[in-house]
Amino acid sequence: MSSIALRHLRPQHHTTANLPDPDEEPYNIIPIHNLLADHPSLRYPEVRAASAALRSVGDLRKPPFIQWHPSMDLLDWLGHFFGFQPDNVRNQREHLVLHLANSQMRLQPPPDNIDSLDPTVLRRFRRRLLRNYSNWCSYLGKKSNIWISESRRREDDLRRELLYVALYLLIWGESANLRFAPECISYIFHHMALELNKILEDYIDVESGGPFLPSVSGENGYLNRVVKPIYETISKEVESSRNGTAPHSAWRNYDDINEYFWSRRCFEKLKWPIERSSTFFVNGPKRHVGKTGFVEQRSFWNLFRSFDRLWVMLILFLQAAIIVAWDQEMPWNALRSRDVQVKALTVFLTWSGLRFLQSLLDAGMQYSLISRETWWLGVRMVLKGVVAAGWMLVFAFFYVRIWSQRNHDGKWTHAANQRVLTFLEVGLVFVVPEILALALFIIPWIRNFIEETNWRIFYLLTWWFQSRAFVGRGLREGLADNVKYTLFWILVLATKFFFSYFLQIRPLIAPTKALLNLKDVTYEWHQFFHQSNRFAVGLMWLPVVLIYFMDLQIWYSIYSSLVGAAVGLFAHLGEIRSIQQFRLRFQFFASAIQFNLMPEEQLIGGMTVRSKFMDAIHRLKLRYGLGRPYRKLESNQVEANKFALIWNEIIMTFREEDIVCDKEVELLELPQNTWNVRVIRWPCVLLCNELLLALSQAKELVDAPDKWLWHKICKNEYRRCAVIESYDCVKHLLLSITKRGTEEHSIITVLFQEIDHSLEIEKFTKTYDTRALPQIHAKLISLLQLLIKPKKDIVKVVNTLQALYETTLRDFYIEKRSMYQLMEDGLAPRSGSDEKLLFENAIVVPGDDDETFYRQVRRLHTILTSRDSLNNVPKNLEARRRIAFFSNSLFMNMPHAPQVEKMMAFSVLTPYYNEDVLFSKEQLRTDNEDGVSILFYLQTIYNDEWENFMERMRREGMESDREIWTTKLRDLRLWASYRGQTLARTVRGMMYYYRALKMLAFLDSASEMDIREGTQELASMGHSIGSDRFGSQRSLSSRSLSRSEGKKDPHAEDILYLMKNNEALRVAYVDEVSAGRDEKEYFSVLVKYDQQLDKEVEIYRVKLPGPIKLGEGKPENQNHALIFTRGDAIQTIDMNQDNYFEEALKMRNLLEEFKHNYGIRKPTILGVREHIFTGSVSSLAWFMSAQETSFVTLGQRVLANPLKVRMHYGHPDVFDRFWFFTRGGISKASRVINISEDIFAGFNCTLRGGNVTHHEYIQVGKGRDVGLNQISMFEAKVASGNGEQVLSRDVYRLGHRLDFFRMLSFFYTTVGFYFNTMMVVLTVYAFLWGRLYLCLSGIEASIVEDNSSNNKALAAILNQQFIIQLGLFTALPMIVENSLELGFLNAIWDFITMQLQLSSFFYTFSLGTRTHYFGRTILHGGAKYRATGRGFVVQHKSFAENYRLYARSHFVKAIELGLILTVYAGYSPVAKGTLVYIALTITSWFLVISWIIAPFVFNPSGFDWLKTVDDFDDFMSWIWYRGGVFTKADQSWEPWWKEEQDHLRATGLWGKVLEVILDLRFFFFQYGIVYQLRIAAGSKSIVVYLLSWVYILVAIGIFVLISYARYQYAAKDHIYYRLVQFLIIVLIILGIVALLQFTSLAFMDLFTSLLAFVPTGWGLISIALVLRPFIQSTILWEVVTAMARLYDIMFGVIVMAPVALLAWMPGFQSMQTRILFNDAFSRGLRIFQILTNKKSQTQ
Repeated sequence: MSSIALRHLRPQHHTTANLPDPDEEPYNIIPIHNLLADHPSLRYPEVRAASAALRSVGDLRKPPFIQWHPSMDLLDWLGHFFGFQPDNVRNQREHLVLHLANSQMRLQPPPDNIDSLDPTVLRRFRRRLLRNYSNWCSYLGKKSNIWISESRRREDDLRRELLYVALYLLIWGESANLRFAPECISYIFHHMALELNKILEDYIDVESGGPFLPSVSGENGYLNRVVKPIYETISKEVESSRNGTAPHSAWRNYDDINEYFWSRRCFEKLKWPIERSSTFFVNGPKRHVGKTGFVEQRSFWNLFRSFDRLWVMLILFLQAAIIVAWDQEMPWNALRSRDVQVKALTVFLTWSGLRFLQSLLDAGMQYSLISRETWWLGVRMVLKGVVAAGWMLVFAFFYVRIWSQRNHDGKWTHAANQRVLTFLEVGLVFVVPEILALALFIIPWIRNFIEETNWRIFYLLTWWFQSRAFVGRGLREGLADNVKYTLFWILVLATKFFFSYFLQIRPLIAPTKALLNLKDVTYEWHQFFHQSNRFAVGLMWLPVVLIYFMDLQIWYSIYSSLVGAAVGLFAHLGEIRSIQQFRLRFQFFASAIQFNLMPEEQLIGGMTVRSKFMDAIHRLKLRYGLGRPYRKLESNQVEANKFALIWNEIIMTFREEDIVCDKEVELLELPQNTWNVRVIRWPCVLLCNELLLALSQAKELVDAPDKWLWHKICKNEYRRCAVIESYDCVKHLLLSITKRGTEEHSIITVLFQEIDHSLEIEKFTKTYDTRALPQIHAKLISLLQLLIKPKKDIVKVVNTLQALYETTLRDFYIEKRSMYQLMEDGLAPRSGSDEKLLFENAIVVPGDDDETFYRQVRRLHTILTSRDSLNNVPKNLEARRRIAFFSNSLFMNMPHAPQVEKMMAFSVLTPYYNEDVLFSKEQLRTDNEDGVSILFYLQTIYNDEWENFMERMRREGMESDREIWTTKLRDLRLWASYRGQTLARTVRGMMYYYRALKMLAFLDSASEMDIREGTQELASMGHSIGSDRFGSQRSLSSRSLSRSEGKKDPHAEDILYLMKNNEALRVAYVDEVSAGRDEKEYFSVLVKYDQQLDKEVEIYRVKLPGPIKLGEGKPENQNHALIFTRGDAIQTIDMNQDNYFEEALKMRNLLEEFKHNYGIRKPTILGVREHIFTGSVSSLAWFMSAQETSFVTLGQRVLANPLKVRMHYGHPDVFDRFWFFTRGGISKASRVINISEDIFAGFNCTLRGGNVTHHEYIQVGKGRDVGLNQISMFEAKVASGNGEQVLSRDVYRLGHRLDFFRMLSFFYTTVGFYFNTMMVVLTVYAFLWGRLYLCLSGIEASIVEDNSSNNKALAAILNQQFIIQLGLFTALPMIVENSLELGFLNAIWDFITMQLQLSSFFYTFSLGTRTHYFGRTILHGGAKYRATGRGFVVQHKSFAENYRLYARSHFVKAIELGLILTVYAGYSPVAKGTLVYIALTITSWFLVISWIIAPFVFNPSGFDWLKTVDDFDDFMSWIWYRGGVFTKADQSWEPWWKEEQDHLRATGLWGKVLEVILDLRFFFFQYGIVYQLRIAAGSKSIVVYLLSWVYILVAIGIFVLISYARYQYAAKDHIYYRLVQFLIIVLIILGIVALLQFTSLAFMDLFTSLLAFVPTGWGLISIALVLRPFIQSTILWEVVTAMARLYDIMFGVIVMAPVALLAWMPGFQSMQTRILFNDAFSRGLRIFQILTNKKSQTQ
């Protein structure tokens, strides 16, 4: 699967038959094979109980033909009977034992006998694992082959249940790609379970007369006889897809294979053992079963088919609104008129017509599903069409009767009214199904019951309304959720319809009537239909109708932003936004950590109402600091030490990541209480300046009593602690540096005893003069500075202590004492010698190796000297953000953490292909074309982190900076890799889970003494629990290992390094092994690094039926590794993600969410918040980051609650592992249709009755593309994926099976978003083409006197399109989310900054990208995976590269729209009024400019004059270079041009027809403009247009002649070529002179005609491309190719012209760099230095 290889990972593979030494056999997590091994996990009775249960083979009949060993267990028994692979058996043995042991540990109440497996644990697991199988049996009306009575238990039930569970796991573990077809696995299990039952019940084989034997057995029997035939069928179907280019309807994908097992015919046709002659298999030319369940047809009609209820609503309201608004009265007045009321009844005619259209589309797209076995589908299609047509006729008949009676009577008589009532009665019958659906919507549990109950009567009742399917049943939510999202959508729809009626539809009625009533129009051309202006009316309404259909997206965006903000507000998001707010809350922080991250005693039976209430009260106290929780912390040193351990570990990870420096670590850490301090030792950053403020208070309140002074100090908790800690530390310091037993030591002791006594009796201010404290403070600082110095000057220390002593005695005491009194009191030496200083021989300074002492001294010095508030600590923005988010999250609602041994186990899975693992030395040092190396770029962008890294390296022994490239090279590569989007960064992030769990396990189990000592050495138990709870970590896939033998692969070495340094990391890869001359075998292999053996070892090797890549690749890569994962949950992580230690601490809280109901269901996917970490690289990266952040936070939040339609939008969601692997896995893999593989996991989850939630108290880092080309390729991939989703069965079923309001939510947040984006661009097209028609036809001139109302209405409506175009509706969620989390003013400032950095250009440009690829994919296909690279983008992209990427999606379209605007400006009478023209076209001009200029605005050095000149030369070279057969698209124009046509080669007939129809628009320019030329002499005859084609033919002839001459003579007889050119030029000049002389041709006509004929040529080329199969073999194709090259040169020059102009202007390049890198500038980054390569000499 992958293009990397791992070296020498091929240890000997052991089979069960040749049993190795148990001590040497490699194992994954625990050595199940050897229960006597000295492994911590084996000490758990639960593990031993699960292993013992598996070994209870007892009296079971032994498998034949093998030697049975006493050490074998039930899995070996199944393996030998049914032919499973030995390594599959080993893998599932560990899998099963781990899960059963973990489940038994979590069992509440605990079992009576912990040494045996509790039947409850196994029963729950069996039901959970086989629930999908049981549902499948029930759906098909088949009796389940689980022969266990739920009511009556038998003695052997435990063993039988173990066998069923083990059998399913063994089947699943070896099914390879069949795992994407869960009901296929259910079918296999159904038959194999029956055979198992026959063995257990001692059945006799009828044919042989001996004991019954399974039909599948022997070595690899299951793989070869069951899996391989079905796999080969899938493989042949994929081959017939022609690499995904064949129509989806022509071949079966994974879903079709799976849905074959949704009907009972699978039992009749496939049988058991599987019959290879069945029509299910592809057997040569023999006809086989076609599509099953659904046919994917490529058409825009899919949007109507899937979401018909939405379109019916919009169309019917539009019709009704036009009818009501036609009389231009207020609606409530208009509806009083019986005429209006009756006209409004035509909505029933339209409704019935739309139903008929739906039935026709169903029949037209799904007819291939009909066969002899599914004839009833055909009957249903025909009946639905007939009934719908019948309703149309019925409504038409009754409607005509109304008007005939009305016209006969001349007014609305009783008889006419009776006919109206009759019509309404008929209409009531028509809407009965809708009324029934509404009733079932109000009481959703009834609908769920009907759909989920497999009673035949219910099936017959619902047969008419929807086809029967195994999925999509019982999707209704609970009543409370129903109410929430219904109210949301009622509000949205009410706003939309009010707005549409009064500001879209009603204003256009007057212009419409005026246009319809316009007579005697003077047409400027040959008009075919003179009688009516209806076509013009239609063109005027078209953009309005398009906006009407699209603007619900705007209203959804507005309301979802507001609701998302409200939900976030109630979830307490953004309460701590900065370090300042963090300081205020830190005093409650320890209690919050204790409450959320430390486990409590679990209540048996779960949380009661009272406990939930008390829990809420406790959270309230924590959040707002009620009850002073920090005081409890002081009294509980264990809790304080736990908090300190966690907090310090977080700060240490910050230091390891180099986002804080050593100094900041000391300021942020919570030191151990080694100096007997009586209060919590808060981080220095919180205590700074507090002591100085306390001193100033003491100085001011010199006469105040103790209580009053202390009360003033204690008002601030940090000040109180700073005072007490300073006092205790000074006391400890002075006593520790004076020798014990000396007079000096005794004096200091007495001095502090007196102070303590005065404080105790509250006489401190009466005894001591607080005005002397500043002098003492200064002396103490001097002392500390002397102690901190590397070289200690003892003399100065003695002098300072002497001065301190004298100051204290002289100034501090209010009541002065004589020397005699001082000696008596023990405060002066008794010797009385004046010859030596007091402390001269009494000082003992600890050595430099006493790091703890000096760390405390530095802390005391900081507390005493800090005069500012240190609000800039830490100075790194990422560190500040992480601290703020983590601290805020602890005050949010989250489940209580269980003990680590009782938490749900989980794995993390990352598919890996060929991305960077670690940056190599060459990658870091090599300069790109702009002279910038990756390392230099990173040093500049992450300047502070580079300095922290170098500081850390020096601390670790680096003496010279040059050593960074030698002895410290690995550290350097890691530092750089952790700042890119590399595998190393992802692995480090995910390994924080292991580190966090080890720490939490230690805190759960450590004694008070361990915690007090702060030891981080985990007991073996804690280590083991961490391993058990965090299972198989990573899926990396690889090429054949044999390919890497004898060759050095740096990727393999780097992955080996990661494995070596991360003991929980496992690598799963696909090994390709030659098995003969042309045969190859494939294996799923799991390896790990054995720390004891100091080498990598192979754990499991499971043979595959063939190569795994049949579909999209990535999901199949995940699927092959899924069998090696462990635990109840699995987190999917992508290769561009990161994680943080502090977030990993909350993982066990998150996993508890699986136990809580959200609505009427427990979650099956836990959505997790993402932080986009690439936003600081450039303004472009910031735009993308801001857009993505609002989507992954506010957007997902609203989708989960209240809308209940959150799916799975990629990573890092956490899946209920067993739920998903029994239902098709964590993604879908069919070729092309599932190109956005991740989101289909969410679709599948919802359709199968799952529940997706979203949780924002935990986050994972995510990288995004940072260059415009990368971003565009990413958006192209996503837009193409959405185009394919439109065709998919999942979207169709969700559109029909979800209730109406959830369907709306689903549409507008998935494919609807892209459809409406496309509608925005189509609105611009419709508006401009409509105005061009009105202008060139002469109609506009005829109504120019009425232009005010007409244009005013249109301009107002088109403003909506401008709102979308500018990205404001994308920006609104962004502003709201930033307001919530950063503050309103910050959000507004960010938005203004983004606008100044031309974000609107970017969003408008993205609009074009999404529109182009979404529309083209639905129309023609061609969706494919686009690798974006995810690298650093600071190098300049050439013009040729930009042209290749954007020519068809942006440049050509922009030139077309620009041409329309130019022609309109030249010929429209409206355009004569400049303001009117600007008002009507400014949004369109903005779009044109954005589409042309954006790739250069966001291109580094995009407006550098020298680069622009070089780019143009490069572009022309690329255009003219012919190349050869193997020339690539980036080398020559012609291969690129052919690649751009690939979608036309793959498209169907209707796609080609529609393409030709769309291309006909280019001929309109010629038709409209030729009549405006002077040469036409005012003639309106059709002959004028026909004669204009003569000029086209002459131009083409001249072009062909010149091309022929160049081909014949340019190389050898160049003079002939020049002669031909000269003659042609002479003839052209003569022709022009003749026309000027003898006709009415004006000189300007020559230029004007270009506007007419150039688009015609492009139209001819476009049509020729569609007809390529017919003309490719003719000479005509050469002409088309040559003309196309000429047009691309012309387009290139048009695009280059404004770029060159701006590059020529002085100062523009500097401004562009400022715009592109503004955020970097504000952080002091030297982008100019990067771009101009002015590197400092120090590098």
